[in-house]
Amino acid sequence: MLEELRITGLGVIEDATLPLGPGLTVITGETGAGKTMVVTSLNLLFGGRADAGRVRADPGRATVDGRLTLPAHVRAAVESRIADAGAEVDDDGTLLMSRTLTAEGRSRAHVGGRTVPVSLLGEVGERVFALHGQSDQLRLLRPAEQRASLDRYAGAEHEKLLGQFAELYNRWRAVEDDLADRRANARQRSQEAELLKLGLDEITRVDPQPGEDELLREEAQRLEHVEGLRSAAQLAHVAMSGTGDGGGDDVADVLSLIATARRTLEAQSGVDRVLGELAARLDEVATLAGDVSTELGTYLAALDADPGRLEEVYERRAALRAVTRKYAEDVDGVVAWADRARTRLAELDTSDELLEELDRERQRLHGEVAELAAVLSAARHEAAGRFAADVTVELAGLAMPHARIEVVVVPKAAGNGPSIPTAAGTDIGVGPDGSDDIELRLLPHPGAPSQPLQKGASGGELSRVMLAIEVVFAGVGGPPTLVFDEVDSGVGGTAAVEIGKRLARLARDHQVLVVTHLPQVAAFADRHLVVAKDVGGAVTTSGVTVVEHTDRARELARMLAGLPNSDLGIAHAEELLSVADREKAQA
Repeated sequence: MLEELRITGLGVIEDATLPLGPGLTVITGETGAGKTMVVTSLNLLFGGRADAGRVRADPGRATVDGRLTLPAHVRAAVESRIADAGAEVDDDGTLLMSRTLTAEGRSRAHVGGRTVPVSLLGEVGERVFALHGQSDQLRLLRPAEQRASLDRYAGAEHEKLLGQFAELYNRWRAVEDDLADRRANARQRSQEAELLKLGLDEITRVDPQPGEDELLREEAQRLEHVEGLRSAAQLAHVAMSGTGDGGGDDVADVLSLIATARRTLEAQSGVDRVLGELAARLDEVATLAGDVSTELGTYLAALDADPGRLEEVYERRAALRAVTRKYAEDVDGVVAWADRARTRLAELDTSDELLEELDRERQRLHGEVAELAAVLSAARHEAAGRFAADVTVELAGLAMPHARIEVVVVPKAAGNGPSIPTAAGTDIGVGPDGSDDIELRLLPHPGAPSQPLQKGASGGELSRVMLAIEVVFAGVGGPPTLVFDEVDSGVGGTAAVEIGKRLARLARDHQVLVVTHLPQVAAFADRHLVVAKDVGGAVTTSGVTVVEHTDRARELARMLAGLPNSDLGIAHAEELLSVADREKAQA
């Protein structure tokens, strides 16, 4: 649930805070006062597309802040997702979200006090928020949206089945496309494969090993300077440990000098403990010097001056340079090129055996797609009857007592695209969403022919159909916060009262925010917010006010007749509020 919304610098709204809560909240105001900015801010807060043209010139930055309380059924999922971004819910269980947009078009998002990608706002929004406006009515006219509506109504198991079908369909199409490409481009594939084989044969003969070029370079450098290296190592070894060969006169060496120094200090350690500590540290120095002396001896013993080995190194480096000139900058790159070439060779295979194997796989997947499409279609037919009945019941309560909704499920027409066979032996079209076309049809009254929504529904009827569908969806789950932006457009009279009733009923289990111009709808609100324009200064601004009691009656009077100070209008508004209260109590 959205508890509070603050908007600054957006359109005509300079700085406004909307206190929100459970139940039905309506937002009203004069045309142009800024009601649209409230909806825009909600859309921004939950990851919607940003329009820099909405940002006020002063201060050149728009910010929308929201404070949410997460319901139990979505809290764990939301907390897990935002934790991945380093954000967290506050100790009191609320989540702070923010979206900032500059006049230059730069956008930043924050969740739980952490900077996050804007996409994360959208992910949270998908779970807690749904916005329905007049554009949604237009989307409802599209066949794809009608199919999505039926699939959503059918429930979680149906959605799972739909996901399985899409995965199977994509695998089938991938094998189909792969087989077709191998057959159509066999010659080009064969030519490319021959070039790759030539390269692999050459590299295999050389057999380069990772890092080998660098190791050989170091070895060649040692062999080329072996005498200088031997002389330096020999002198250092003598300096560390004496003659090192057991003959000749002994010379002072590092190890002997360290031992003398240590014994001298130890002799005086009883007088001053500092000298004892230094003597102990000389033990460490002696150990380190001994290790160096030993390693120098090992180095001298291993130092090779074989001219034949140097020639072998030269020849090997020449062989490696031959392949690096053709295939990569270094030996590691050549090894990587060979790995890629082997993978590509497998992809280029056009042997009869592989083509036959792919064809068998294609036929198997094709059969599985046809079987699962039939299961999906049967599930849609079953859900269609229930969906139509539930929406028809809601329409009866929205002042369309004789109207009826039909949900028609028909096979896709077989065209140039993919197709599958039916049990009757005919072919039908198929896509990643199945083999069905869905059409919502409206019978406005008995005796009238059923017609597709896009042909048979007026604007007011379409508003009520969409609201009826949303009420039905609410019964099978969905986001906890629903926002309706003037979905009652084109409606009035009794129908407007019925819409108010339905919204109030929807608000029993959801937080419902409604931007409306109808007093009959506004009368059913649990909280009434008014967006008012201030033109007193040099720049027009708008603010948001909570209205109650007499002020609320004045606002309804303004909506009824444009006369907020008329005694008759206020009386009519108070009567409307009383009727709404009685209806809500009886519902």
